[in-house]
Amino acid sequence: MQPVRIPDRKQIAAKAKGAFVGLAVGDALGATTEFMTPEEIKLQYDVHKQIIGKGWLYLKAGQVTDDTEMSICIGRAIQKSRGWNLTAVAEEFADWVKGRPVDVGATCARGIRNYILHQTLEAKPSRWSAGNGALMRMLPVALYTLGNEDFLAQYVVEQAHLTHNNPLSDAACIFFGRLLHEIMMGAEFGHLLAHTKGFVNEHPDFCYDPYPGKSSAYVVDTVQTVFHFLFSTDNFEDCLIGTVNQGGDADTTGALVGMLAGAFYGIEGIPKRWLKRLDSRVYSEVDALSEYLVNHSPALLSFKH
Repeated sequence: MQPVRIPDRKQIAAKAKGAFVGLAVGDALGATTEFMTPEEIKLQYDVHKQIIGKGWLYLKAGQVTDDTEMSICIGRAIQKSRGWNLTAVAEEFADWVKGRPVDVGATCARGIRNYILHQTLEAKPSRWSAGNGALMRMLPVALYTLGNEDFLAQYVVEQAHLTHNNPLSDAACIFFGRLLHEIMMGAEFGHLLAHTKGFVNEHPDFCYDPYPGKSSAYVVDTVQTVFHFLFSTDNFEDCLIGTVNQGGDADTTGALVGMLAGAFYGIEGIPKRWLKRLDSRVYSEVDALSEYLVNHSPALLSFKH
């Protein structure tokens, strides 16, 4: 059995960039088909594969939504605090909401409003908070905790509970973080698939084979959609196109599959036509944040090459 070759810092930073840029690209492409059915998408676009904006939010081409914006908020909070600080994350969310973003989910809005009014850092447990709003923004936590599974599990749930306090949401956030860690440390496709099958055995709600074909904001539907297209394709473009043409909560399923596929296939695997269309300010910030987060991960600071 060959020993696993651990990537060097440069390779890890490149995978981090692929993940964060992939998330933004998936968000920008998927926002166009959000809330549409596959049949409606086929009728209007045949196959939706260009970043053109529009959609129900009437976006400009390359504009992103709450998925990318809330992820950036968490990245900024870690950078400004020079470490994990939940209050700093909540403050970034509060400033973001006060700036009247183009879109904010109801559960996220409620949790952030409770923080603004009462400084509440943990929403009450609720069966109604099993949406994907905590999962869609967890990337910066995964990058910052690379090399430390305990910190990942703790921080990713803390950020989730600002708005979403639900066991299904928690399980998805932790597992996506672990999957991302494995990708960034050089795991092969087969290993990722086997690990995912183990997760599904432990949490049968997330069973995605056969694919049920739902892609709503319910975290189970989101996770099933992401797993289905991630593991049934062999390149970034097909993976993302398949996902966003499923419609539903396509900006979030697109962002999440873009995050994982972006880390796995690398920035060079993302079509140049999409990179060129992405809002340049967003591209610059996620590029810089991804590098900062992995370079300041406490567990990696002693990891030198």
